[in-house]
Amino acid sequence: MERKIIVPGETIMTGEEFLPGNGTRREGKDIVASRFGLVDISEKLIRVIPLSGVYIPRRGNTIIGQVIDVNFSGWMIDFNGPANGFITLGEFPGYVNKDEMRDRLDFGDMVVAKIVNTSGKSIDLTLKMRGLGRIDDGMIIKINPNKVPRVIGKEGSMVTTIKEITRAEITVGQNGLISIEGKTIEDELNTKKIIEFICNNSYVEGLTERIKEYAEKELKIGEKDE
Repeated sequence: MERKIIVPGETIMTGEEFLPGNGTRREGKDIVASRFGLVDISEKLIRVIPLSGVYIPRRGNTIIGQVIDVNFSGWMIDFNGPANGFITLGEFPGYVNKDEMRDRLDFGDMVVAKIVNTSGKSIDLTLKMRGLGRIDDGMIIKINPNKVPRVIGKEGSMVTTIKEITRAEITVGQNGLISIEGKTIEDELNTKKIIEFICNNSYVEGLTERIKEYAEKELKIGEKDE
């Protein structure tokens, strides 16, 4: 089935062989949309990917945020969520002397972190996994958090295609912030343009081929073999 835009209350599929996922509900034998978005059917699971809205933190999500406070027990992180995140000393890789905390992470620093707990007044974050930590180079862009699945693609296929085209390293935060580090500023700017193209055409079928065509014809670049 082609992905298509659906509105709340619209029937997506009839039959009991399919299961309702996020953004859907069952009404008798029908699976009905409960929000506006893009229909996605994976095996027997039907869900609706929202095209607008705000980020809802979930355990296991990778996010990108900014240090807004440093105290004796850790770092407060603003990641555009309903509450700030917090990285305790115990969730920072290696031993950190309290007198050296601002040498490790200081006000204004950008970090890639993972959510480990969403209960309480703040969101608990960790940096103790591969690929996490302070962002030192490149640029940060912001997109609608609900466009993140389209930028990533199934099993990372879309973001892999972007990397192949632009040669840039890309880290996608599920809160809608994306870190881009290219070999040149031009690579970073081209990556930004391709991501914006994806967001503006997220409802289009065959988007992978569209971005390759866009990169070649509009940006004058193609896939670069290493």
